[in-house]
Amino acid sequence: MFDILIHGGMVLDGTGSEAVLADVAIRGDRIVAVGALVQAARATGTPLTNLAAECIDASGLVLAPGFIDMHTHSDFTLLVDGSADSQICQGVTTEVIGQCGFSAAPLAAQPDPSQMLGHMEAGVALDWRSFAQYLDRLQAARPAVNVAAFVGHGALRRVATANRSGAGSQAVAVPVPAPAPAPVPAPAPEKAPATGDCSAAEMQHMVQLAEQAFDEGAMGLSTGLEYWPGNQSPDAELQAMAAVAARRGKLYATHVRNRDVDCETSFAEALRTARRSGARLQISHIQPKYGAPPQAMALALEQIDQATREGVDVAFDVIPHEWSHTVVIACLPAWAREGGIEQTRLRLQDPVQRERMKHNPRPIWRLVSDGQWSRIVLLASQAHPELVGLDFAHIGRLRHCSPHDAVFDLLLDEGPAMAQLMWTSKNFDDADICLCLQDARCSVMSDTLAVSAQGPLQGTIGSLGGYGWVARLLGHYARDRGVLSLAQAVHRITGRPAERLGLRDRGLLREGAFADLVVFDPAQVQDRSSIAQPAQHPNGFVHVLVNGSWALRQGLRVGGVASAPLNGPTQRAGRVLRGD
Repeated sequence: MFDILIHGGMVLDGTGSEAVLADVAIRGDRIVAVGALVQAARATGTPLTNLAAECIDASGLVLAPGFIDMHTHSDFTLLVDGSADSQICQGVTTEVIGQCGFSAAPLAAQPDPSQMLGHMEAGVALDWRSFAQYLDRLQAARPAVNVAAFVGHGALRRVATANRSGAGSQAVAVPVPAPAPAPVPAPAPEKAPATGDCSAAEMQHMVQLAEQAFDEGAMGLSTGLEYWPGNQSPDAELQAMAAVAARRGKLYATHVRNRDVDCETSFAEALRTARRSGARLQISHIQPKYGAPPQAMALALEQIDQATREGVDVAFDVIPHEWSHTVVIACLPAWAREGGIEQTRLRLQDPVQRERMKHNPRPIWRLVSDGQWSRIVLLASQAHPELVGLDFAHIGRLRHCSPHDAVFDLLLDEGPAMAQLMWTSKNFDDADICLCLQDARCSVMSDTLAVSAQGPLQGTIGSLGGYGWVARLLGHYARDRGVLSLAQAVHRITGRPAERLGLRDRGLLREGAFADLVVFDPAQVQDRSSIAQPAQHPNGFVHVLVNGSWALRQGLRVGGVASAPLNGPTQRAGRVLRGD
């Protein structure tokens, strides 16, 4: 007898094949049968009540493997509240954290919370140090989704260089740059200072830490080359770290150094790193940003085609949204970040150095250097929640200052949480997104945080698409515009990322796979989130199971927070997925 039988629905198995009518049977945490199970039972006169303890009629609906979000930053939010309602309510059953060079482990002896993306003062003690200890803490938090974790190059570097400025410090100690005599025009592009290079001993320490992380369950390695300290790291360092991933057969995911004016050289650097190290490469959120030259996306795909012909194993992922997001502090030049948050705060209070910061030759967004403030919106602020949702042209007017000064003032107002201030911008081109979605090497992801609209994470937003990215892919791009078929769209968030990650028993709907399943109505799937109300669950998702346990049933969150009251005890059946 089966535990659960879902019958009468159209099955998309995650391979990209078109849907077929089939029944799916679950026993324990596994799918044990797929086929015409009800028809066979009726042929022998067996009533459905004898076939399964629970029978779910999915007529008119689609069954698919649980969706895999292969790029998130939920490393800390899942410790605060593992409900992950924003993901569960759109069918996501697996997340991959530790991206863009940020990971919650390893940690130095005296960790700096400001360097942990998504950190908040929520009573979670930073009392782990190794990768294994972090994964144990994560499992103890009982996440509602399965979680695979990459180790971040930035975390490795901070531990390896901790002794530069005394015991426990994670920041590189350098003198405060001398003030410029007057505001100056944008200088030539900065070069990484010598203090940014690692010594041979520090490099060896990083390699050892990476090897240990893989031994303890890391599923891959990531870099964030627009963020501190990745933006200070030379080719040789990146290649040495990617080589560790290559030796261990793990994926190397990179947020490249630039995706606007210098995007060709940045993609070339990523491909060169993979070629020389032998690593399997995943280019994160590949779409170029505002300021990129014409046809930049097509040229990037040509670069990837050439590398593939040369034997490089390379693929990429894309955010299905025109709105980009990041931490506000990333707009500062590299020298302004040196020495940690306290040194940055002192520099922001100095009028001369503040003026120098406005002429950053490498802004993470060209929208900033071009003064496109009406296209940049405050996304998250602990100090000023009343300003969230407003663009910076408006914020500047409210505060009677320039938008750029408003940015710096808001950073100061956040205090120790300065690194958690976030903004969003209309930075991507829809045509680039469509071009990516049509490429078979593409996966789709959120680049967001798993959160809940109530509880300790109430009011926390990771991105404008955090609550509706899947619905936008399946509804806006697949159904409404026909950019790709529904089967292809499902493949981009199931079988494709599972293959890249090496997840053998997830991402496909087949006998023997783990029972991560989503049942949805393709005609009703709709993203309801907006700038004014980003925390809106989408329409169209009916059932979700994680490892054979209900997480969403008849549109109601089982033991979580959704648009309807709680439906039973807390149900968190997710697991921490550790690499071999």
